[in-house]
Amino acid sequence: MSREVINTTFDDDLDLENIFPFSLDDFQLEAIDALNQGHSVVVSAPTGSGKTLIGEYAIYRALSHGQKVFYTTPLKALSNQKLRDFRNQFGYANVGLLTGDLSVNRGAAITVMTTEIFRNMLYAEVDERDDPLDEVETVVLDECHYMNDSQRGTVWEESIIHCPSSVQLVALSATVANAGQLTDWIQKVHGPTKLIFSDFRPVPLNFNFCSAKGLHPLLNESRTGLHPNCKVWRPPKGQKRKSRSNKPLQPDAPPISFVIEKMAEREMLPAIYFIFSRRGCDKAVKDLGKVDLVSIKEKRIIETRLNTYLKENPEGVRHGIHVDALKRGIASHHAGVLPAWKELIEELFQKSLVKTVFATETLAAGINMPARSTVISSLSKRTENGHRQLMGSEFLQMAGRAGRRGLDSQGDVVTVQSRFEGVREAGQLATSAANPLISQFTPSYGMVLNLLQRYDLEKSRELVQRSFGCYLASLDLFDDEELLDQLRDQLGKLQSIAGDVPWREFEVYEKQRSRLKEERRLLRILQKQAADTLMNELTLALQFVSVGSLISFKISSLKGRVIPAVIIDKYEGISNLPLLLCLTDENIWILIPCKSVVALHTEMSCLDVKSVVAPTLKHIGEIVYGDQYSHDISMVVAQTAKIHDMVTPQYDLAGEVLVQANLVKELEEYLIKLPAHQWGDRKKLKKHRRKMEELEFEIKERQQLIHHRANRHWDTFLLLMEILQYFGCLDELDHTDIGKTVSALRGDNELWLGLALMSGHLDELSPSSLAAVLQAISTETNRHDLWSGFSPSPESMEALNDLSGIRRELLRSQEQLKLEIPVWSEPELMGLVEKWANGITWSDLIANTSLDEGDVVRIMRRTIDLLAQLPYCVAISKQLKRNAAIALKGLNRFPVREAEDLLNKEMERENNLNPATERLSKDNR
Repeated sequence: MSREVINTTFDDDLDLENIFPFSLDDFQLEAIDALNQGHSVVVSAPTGSGKTLIGEYAIYRALSHGQKVFYTTPLKALSNQKLRDFRNQFGYANVGLLTGDLSVNRGAAITVMTTEIFRNMLYAEVDERDDPLDEVETVVLDECHYMNDSQRGTVWEESIIHCPSSVQLVALSATVANAGQLTDWIQKVHGPTKLIFSDFRPVPLNFNFCSAKGLHPLLNESRTGLHPNCKVWRPPKGQKRKSRSNKPLQPDAPPISFVIEKMAEREMLPAIYFIFSRRGCDKAVKDLGKVDLVSIKEKRIIETRLNTYLKENPEGVRHGIHVDALKRGIASHHAGVLPAWKELIEELFQKSLVKTVFATETLAAGINMPARSTVISSLSKRTENGHRQLMGSEFLQMAGRAGRRGLDSQGDVVTVQSRFEGVREAGQLATSAANPLISQFTPSYGMVLNLLQRYDLEKSRELVQRSFGCYLASLDLFDDEELLDQLRDQLGKLQSIAGDVPWREFEVYEKQRSRLKEERRLLRILQKQAADTLMNELTLALQFVSVGSLISFKISSLKGRVIPAVIIDKYEGISNLPLLLCLTDENIWILIPCKSVVALHTEMSCLDVKSVVAPTLKHIGEIVYGDQYSHDISMVVAQTAKIHDMVTPQYDLAGEVLVQANLVKELEEYLIKLPAHQWGDRKKLKKHRRKMEELEFEIKERQQLIHHRANRHWDTFLLLMEILQYFGCLDELDHTDIGKTVSALRGDNELWLGLALMSGHLDELSPSSLAAVLQAISTETNRHDLWSGFSPSPESMEALNDLSGIRRELLRSQEQLKLEIPVWSEPELMGLVEKWANGITWSDLIANTSLDEGDVVRIMRRTIDLLAQLPYCVAISKQLKRNAAIALKGLNRFPVREAEDLLNKEMERENNLNPATERLSKDNR
């Protein structure tokens, strides 16, 4: 006989001592007071500090008003756990569950759900007789810091933006750096909201470091730096081996068995041992060998519970070393493990029967597994963007799992030496602050359709621009505008100095100057080429030239000018080339090499220089000033130079050189005539002009950046709207049947899913083949080591191939608008899905794939989730809907289906009072 739903109500002024028979912390009391005043709250406090109690109080309060509560979580596993916890706390009949593939006790006073389901509710068309938010007083957003999740963060923002302002929000978040900004944003988009912040941990953390030398304290007493006994490792001189960061490799990590042994000696178990890979977790279980961490009594309890589990879930057993390890208090917990097996591990760990759980980072995301200690095996991890060090929030989230309230005086966090990080990196993370929340808000096809179905374009824009991302951008806007004003002021000052300059004329002048510079460069090249040619000719002629011949030369010792001179004597030089003793037109004696001669005037008569007494010069370039005896000859040279051109180098008389020289001269004369030539300090003007251009460019860039920050989500919205119009989902802004169908779907790319379903290519498929194709178009399976022993059926492959034309067209449209939205078409696991839908056993299924069991369950559940959406699609055939229902039933078998205890609707015992109200009822008798 089923137990009736208890409708016991509470007084408005709830007696906290009856509800919580223990002392509450200040931040909990502050949050309760804010809720009683009608405010929403953001609670930012360390992991394990008791935030959930505030959510529980909100439930008590709503029940006392005869109202309902939605309790949302980011993970299905966490939703399942909360369902069990709340059933025990508030009564079986008062708690329901809504996830993507499961609905239990829908309409209960307390409904636990994933945040995606709550978001979908807000978008669903509301029937006035069946409003899902009717009588809902409070929505609890557990693990609200999941807004940081790159894949799913949008869901939290949409939920907060679209939640009716009449509903109180209780946002429970781990410590984040900008909780105040989150609170302010929620207040702006939802209503009065108060920040409840606490950095107090009821069970303080003690940080340790484990190396091959042992387990030691990591931080000093003030927790501001390393413990005096912690020695930072330095590589020996000459060590050449480098790590991935190009740093010397550190000492080897201690064996896992050594770490566990040291922790057991200090009574630090049970512990969660975080390892950032599934294989690493499973290998750790294996590496512990026969290590036994439980007593005989504990072993018996584990075996009894395990036997019960085996009877209930014969296909839910994790074989190999894991059953034996579990009996010894050791387990592995990660996304590759069957959900039912993970729940068994969680149950045994909560009872302190499992002493060490090797887990991936996902276990830190809110699952209630209280531990005495946590071990963080590595301070860096591999991501999609390469290897990086842990962020402060990631480290704190894992570390915060240590310390059981009411059981431990302190929680121990153990960081472990690795080849890549040591005590220095451990100390930095242990003293680091939490990271700020950032917005991951991204419009989708579903969002566009759902907003336009309810609002006009202007209201849709307002809602999109309510995102946390737009809010954060607005905070930067003041600083950006201030900087823009400064840049405009600088530009104005420069314009006042040089603003009246006709810059077009200045640009013409600068272009001509640049041209003149280039023509001069070309002239120098031609002169050099002509000089090289002339030098060879002159050198040959000078070997035979007579004393008294007139020449012109250039030499550095006489300032490099062209000097007329007469050859007085020839001395033997190097390489059979004579040295020339010359007398210049200025009565200077000089000894020059043949290469200094730039002109030989053979057309003039030689001078009679026999009577001239020459000085003795020994070095090239050496000069001696002449006397009165040489003066007469130098005067003759000077007079001749006046009559004949003796100062133009012979190479300047070459045809090409003359033409180029004339062009340069013309350009010089043209420049002089331009007005800009008279504008004073043109160099300064040019500098002003360059600075003005730089400022104009920077102002334009910053204006574009501000616009992008403020409007990027709306710009994306409009691009998505354009594609939806192209594919017939929207007629201008009105929904077509195609659009209504797409708006009813949820996935990575709702438009792709809708177009595939409405294409007609899936209508004739068998239920199992339909499930296979839906898996292929909705789930990414891109793994290099993936294999499946089952090939897809010909009909399912043909259907997937028939969809390729639609897929190409959608990809082309998205690429044209630079939108990166996945359009999955992954046939690798279609055969696996078909086999499961057709009734193959779980053990046979898993034996034919490289995927872990947990991955197979996740893929099946995602396919089930999509199949469950088809009844709400208006533009698909009845036959397709019928086949979807059959396929869903075929897929939704244990262990894909949830554990039986979630589905069992029988009351635990007849006429049992709601545990949440039992104490109050006794007082009222």
